[in-house]
Amino acid sequence: MKASIRTKLEKTADRFEEVGHLLADPATAGGSSEFRELSMEYARLEPVAAGFREYMDLEQQRRAAAELAADSDPEMRAMGEEEAQRLTALLASRDEALGLLLLPKDPRDERNIYLEIRAGTGGDEAAIFAGDLYRMYTRYAEGRGWQVEILSENPGEHGGYREVISRLVGRGAFSLLKFESGAHRVQRVPETEAQGRIHTSACTVAVLPELDEIDDIEINPADLRIDTYRASGAGGQHVNKTDSAIRITHLPTGLVVECQDERSQHKNRSRALALLKARLLAAEQEKQQSAQAQSRKLQVGSGDRSERIRTYNFPQGRVTDHRINLTLYKLAEVMNGQLDELLEALQHEFRAEELAAQTAD
Repeated sequence: MKASIRTKLEKTADRFEEVGHLLADPATAGGSSEFRELSMEYARLEPVAAGFREYMDLEQQRRAAAELAADSDPEMRAMGEEEAQRLTALLASRDEALGLLLLPKDPRDERNIYLEIRAGTGGDEAAIFAGDLYRMYTRYAEGRGWQVEILSENPGEHGGYREVISRLVGRGAFSLLKFESGAHRVQRVPETEAQGRIHTSACTVAVLPELDEIDDIEINPADLRIDTYRASGAGGQHVNKTDSAIRITHLPTGLVVECQDERSQHKNRSRALALLKARLLAAEQEKQQSAQAQSRKLQVGSGDRSERIRTYNFPQGRVTDHRINLTLYKLAEVMNGQLDELLEALQHEFRAEELAAQTAD
């Protein structure tokens, strides 16, 4: 095991013990918010700490086996050598598993997704292929017990879709399908091709995590500067002679709202706060939508045939993922929604790259 990984595991195990002591402290149990946060941290650290304890136990067993392998008795020595080899192989597998446990989880992984498929170059054949891809993902989703809802569709003239946008509702949907975004290329003989020539077409796929709903905006009173002033304009003698108008400045964003419609300072304050919340809500929604639009732009590319993450070759019955150089001669099964082998290979490669980056000395 690399020294950097061992150090992180030791720190994680120490923190796990510390959190356990804090949770057992009656003073901590009295504060519900702190107790809840510590409980969540404890649950997150527990599998890592337990795995590291098991790893250290195996190391101790291997040291004992190595001592046995140095025994003067040939039978005991052979037994020790065999046990040491077994434990060495077991430790190697646990080494990788522990490293993967250290990787931070994507907070979006458990979210539902929006699946967008659009025909690219290739005319009618691209639209037909978009329909094939949609059916492939739908069958995969149904196999996992997910719910599929079509949000919008633009059918192709000869079948399939020029565009289809759906919502997939299921646990871990984004974690499983997030690497499907990009250009998908198909090579096959279209039904309308009289001379039997192979055509190449393309579709773009975008997988977007569903945004958190923003029902309300929490405003920290310390972030507000509230000024009162005398209202101006029409409204009667009372409005003009008392400091009933309210101006609220939201310091983090610089947003300013004013209200002087009511004679009551309390009512003006309430209305101004409501308006500020509405504006902050609109700004937050716009920011999320902008981020999602940028994510979509980065994912789908131009839809050109030369930009592709995967090729589906029907004459040869193969599917090739160009990012990990994986070719499967199981095209019929893949198109029928059996995507597990592809998706697991992509996730394994991604985790391996993350682990290599994290543990680089």
